[in-house]
Parts: sequence; structure tokens; C-alpha cells
Amino acid sequence: MIIATLTAIALSLPAIAQQPPAADIRDAWKPVYKQLPNLPLENKYVSRESGKVNPDSTLVNRLIEYHVYVKGRAPNYRLDWKLTLADYLGANELIQDTTYPGAKTLHQNPLEGDRAAINRLNRTQRDALVQSLVNVFTPKTSTPPTTNQPPPTTNQQPPTFSQPKPGDADLLK
Repeated sequence: MIIATLTAIALSLPAIAQQPPAADIRDAWKPVYKQLPNLPLENKYVSRESGKVNPDSTLVNRLIEYHVYVKGRAPNYRLDWKLTLADYLGANELIQDTTYPGAKTLHQNPLEGDRAAINRLNRTQRDALVQSLVNVFTPKTSTPPTTNQPPPTTNQQPPTFSQPKPGDADLLK
């Protein structure tokens, strides 16, 4: 019974490799706005704790939190981000207003304003947003240093293949 319970809990959690580090999530919205400076900030909401506008509670910050923490989707796949945008556009899954990021920490739930902001984006802008989010969460691969030497040349001819002859299919048996 205990093993079955632990197995059920383990299966309900996202894999460790799919969970990005918390520090990356906290500041991941900043490079998105650097890449897309015309994207609406939607950071006008007042914090319940301080009573002041929280400038770090942006549309992209809440979008990332919803995507990763609420839905448990991988942050480095375009399709997953497109599903998240489809949630905002009302074409995929229903977003629960009680679990939406900021619902408990801000005086006004930002869900409707965020949906409206995503709806105002055209397809090209939404695609650019998706690509920017993927870029932020995709690790940079190191490329080997380039040399000024030309690639080695080979004098080998490409292999030639003969035409099939009657009875060749029997060789496959």
C-alpha cells in the first residue's frame, strides 16, 4: 500500500530533468522583454503584502509561472508554449482563476488582463513570444573553436549501386 502511494505521488510529479532551476524561472522574463520590447508589461497590479505596485509581476513572469508551475509543462519546447498560449486564448484548457499566478498575492487577479493582452497580440507577435521563451530556456551549446584550415579533402568516389536483377529478392530470405 505504501509503495503504491509513493509510486502514485512520483508519477504525478514532473521529471527532475524537466524542472528548470528556480533561479532561472525567477528572472527568465527579463530577457524576453529585452528581445521583445513592445510586449505589454501588464505590471500594474498592487501587491497585497506591500500595498504597492509590484513591477516584477509582469505578463511574461506570470505566463512562465503558469506554464511551469501550474501546468507542469517543459519550458524548452515550442509546442508546450503554444499549448499555454492556447489556454490563454480559450482554445485549449480552462485556466482556473484561483490557481493563476498572482491570484493570491495581488489585490486584483491579473488573469483577465493577461488574457486580453495575449488576445491583442497578432500571430506573428505570439510566434515571436514563443520563440523568445524557448530561447531563454534552451541551454546554449558550446561550439568547438573554428580553425582557419580548410576541411580535409578526400579523393574517394561515392558508392555506386547496381540495378536489381531477377532473383535478388530471394537473397533476403
